[in-house]
Amino acid sequence: MTLFQNIGLFVLTSLILLMISVPPILFLIWYFYDKKQSQHSILRNFPLLGRIRYLLEMLGPEFRQYMFDSDSEGKPFSRSDFSNIVIQGKYLKTVIAFGSKRDFNKPGFYLRNSMFPKQKEEMKVMLSPKIPTKRYVGTEGLFSRTEHLEGVDVSPWTLPDENAIIIGSRCREPWHVKGPVGMSAMSYGALGENAISSISHGLGMATGSWVHTGEGGLAPYHTVGGGDVIMQIGSGIFGVRNEDGSFSWDKFKEKAANPQLRCFEIKLAQGAKIRGGHVEGSKINEEIAQIRGVKPWKTVDSPNRHNQFHDINSLFDFIDQMREAGGKPVGVKVVMGGPDSADELCQHMSETGSGPDFITVDGGEGGSGATYQEMADTMGLPIKSGLIYLDDALRKSGVRERVKIFASGKLFSPDKIALALASGADLVNIARGMMISVGCIGAMKCHTNTCPVGVATTDPDHQKALVIDEKKWRVMNYIITLRNGLHTLAAATGIDSYTKFNRNHVVYSDQYGKVTSLEDLFPYPTT
Repeated sequence: MTLFQNIGLFVLTSLILLMISVPPILFLIWYFYDKKQSQHSILRNFPLLGRIRYLLEMLGPEFRQYMFDSDSEGKPFSRSDFSNIVIQGKYLKTVIAFGSKRDFNKPGFYLRNSMFPKQKEEMKVMLSPKIPTKRYVGTEGLFSRTEHLEGVDVSPWTLPDENAIIIGSRCREPWHVKGPVGMSAMSYGALGENAISSISHGLGMATGSWVHTGEGGLAPYHTVGGGDVIMQIGSGIFGVRNEDGSFSWDKFKEKAANPQLRCFEIKLAQGAKIRGGHVEGSKINEEIAQIRGVKPWKTVDSPNRHNQFHDINSLFDFIDQMREAGGKPVGVKVVMGGPDSADELCQHMSETGSGPDFITVDGGEGGSGATYQEMADTMGLPIKSGLIYLDDALRKSGVRERVKIFASGKLFSPDKIALALASGADLVNIARGMMISVGCIGAMKCHTNTCPVGVATTDPDHQKALVIDEKKWRVMNYIITLRNGLHTLAAATGIDSYTKFNRNHVVYSDQYGKVTSLEDLFPYPTT
């Protein structure tokens, strides 16, 4: 044998010996380690074997999500809900085959169809000029993928100028909104810059929509798409605070001077957590810290409420100051706990002539990058209850016309949006639908900074998975299909605009098949 053959034989023999000897040695080490440790009872009694249990426990959510849950199961989103959002974003499609997967034997809400639906030309909607987008065409297999992006022109499906929803009619700079849906509150820090930039670009290209900063302050990634922006101010007053944590009117006026920033929202509460916000220190890099006005790499817990006001009267005074200083609409974000709080708020608005220009009502089913289990499941009413309570309170107080309502809480499809509009909403915020559009797979890692698809993370390596120039088209397509679907539902209902949905367009079918109008269940109050 030659020298090289001998060396090769030696190396091969060594590798074989290592493959044979190393696993038993590792198993022995793990065995005695498990036997001696005191933290896990199963491992003490069943060394090595107990690790199989923990492995299966760790893989359980993934197995359920991809293998065992039916299309209509899975929480917080079913496979059908998730897939529909993805398909709309990738392919601009909403057509399904072989019928609905809904269980029609269960009680639920339905839209009332008209015997004489509206034709497309009868709808109050902008179908031109068309705008360019990109969608996927081709086939997608496990080992072979021929899909590629292809350009296509689509209708914007926005409202005409004369039908735009006006927010802050009393302000120096009211906001005219021509689309029904936009991004819900998601801050830079909760999401990474690639995710926010993708959403901003997509919504900007779709026109008639908006980006929402969340409570983390206005970041450059919120404005890169050139569209409208809502800036939220939470109890931590990030982005408009002095070094000592007090409110900075100079920084507020600086933000208000930005022409893309169309209004401010004071967050009193959100559906996912009825308390101050929370961001892990691992997410707060130098840039986020600078934007928020906090120290980098330090966990941030916002106060339970704002220190600038302590009751409705002082809240209204603060709103008046903001409106006067910034010239732009000011709203509040709330979660309904019952009708009493809504009645009190709206009665003050009627008596004083003051108060917010809009109210965002968030359902208890709302999502968040990080929340608290004790609050997520029980604290705060779902959107279908809270929305009607708020709408009723505004009507009873005679202020409904000047106060617009944003609704949020898993309103991610045209039918859900239509039901929300019929229940009193003027506009709808969407968070997790946007996240899914830019690649979220529901890995439930939002609070760890280890999101595997680069959405809910600020880690540069993880963010490499999210390509802005690809995901922005998915966001745009998702918004366009939502608008298209919403106008389709309005036409089928017999109205020429989704702005005309009301409670009479919705019926409730109970477990016995008895049908009741939503207006009969919740009659409109008299002023």
